[in-house]
Amino acid sequence: MISAIFLITPDDSRREQVEEAPELLEREGVVYSLRGGPRTPQPTKERTWDPVAVYAPDELTEEEFQDLFEASRGRIEELNLHY
Repeated sequence: MISAIFLITPDDSRREQVEEAPELLEREGVVYSLRGGPRTPQPTKERTWDPVAVYAPDELTEEEFQDLFEASRGRIEELNLHY
């Protein structure tokens, strides 16, 4: 399985387990595009990780996505792992 991380706003995100990570996914009427992954993080002392795919609203520019990604790192552990 793949851990799909959906970045919505700096304070809101969703996590789903999916079998595949297509380029586009629709959730609750919003189209999300694949912005990273899926990639498998290096194991940590606590656990072995599933592959991670990061999605963000398709209408965001790359710069807007980067800002959202950075703002979300403090609360989403997968965004801080080593790959």
